[in-house]
Amino acid sequence: MPTLQQLVDSHARIAFFGGAGVSTESGIPDFRSADGLYRQRRAIPAEVLLSHDFFLEHPEEFYAFYRESILRPALLAKPNPAHQALARLERAGKLTGVVTQNIDGLHQAAGSRRVFELHGSVHRNFCLRCGRRYDAAFVAQGAGLPRCACGGLVRPDVVLYGEALDEDTVRGALNALMRADLLIVGGTSLAVYPAAAYLDAFRGDALVVINRDPTPRDGAAALLLREPIGQALGSLQIQGYKKGRQPERSGGRLVLRGWGESGARRPQRRRSASKTSAQAMVSARGTRGLSFAPDSNSAQKCSIS
Repeated sequence: MPTLQQLVDSHARIAFFGGAGVSTESGIPDFRSADGLYRQRRAIPAEVLLSHDFFLEHPEEFYAFYRESILRPALLAKPNPAHQALARLERAGKLTGVVTQNIDGLHQAAGSRRVFELHGSVHRNFCLRCGRRYDAAFVAQGAGLPRCACGGLVRPDVVLYGEALDEDTVRGALNALMRADLLIVGGTSLAVYPAAAYLDAFRGDALVVINRDPTPRDGAAALLLREPIGQALGSLQIQGYKKGRQPERSGGRLVLRGWGESGARRPQRRRSASKTSAQAMVSARGTRGLSFAPDSNSAQKCSIS
């Protein structure tokens, strides 16, 4: 069986697909482990608190939970060796892209540029009335509802339960997977759909799975590792890596090339999933979102925190 180092050395186009397990080593809680957000006892389940309908009907309660459990940990976290190794792979010209289910922005903080955030980012926020963009610091401050200068409610550009994934992001992610000859999957149970199904776009030579627990793709892997992902990726010796310009921070805010000072891209207005054209099915395994059975009239949709 080849080693991870041998596989990385022998392939020129590598894609990475990751989940919450990549960020737990940076101190961000996951969702489905014994201590995860979805296992914690509370009056209102996290899946409800992080839903499209709850946000619209109870924005104060949504923000109380979001700030404490989602936003604050993300803003305190720093990139770990896994994030840094992927940034070096990109700098070396070997990475087609990072496809992530995380919303913390740690891949960009480590220096990655080709990142496809399937579930959005806490660093992008926008006014529901006028579309004006705001950074995470604006939302984090205070305890009330974040209001735009126009009086409109500001919301995070993250995919809530009952919302569709951004089509442009999905298209970019699929392209990165299709172009790769080596796919590394790490820190994810591959239980969230449709995101997990995107792996079917990969048609390359070899699949590597790095995860603490079994996944549905283990049997197809050329290499299966049960070690921490930071340890696995952090130990790689990357040929051709050249140290380049790192992300800048302005007033504590991450500034990424082509994104603007606030670290915000064009806001995406989220659509609630159609109840007439798709059947919502909550996974019995307690996944991070809802999977929707596609029919002839609608694209597959999901909602992810």
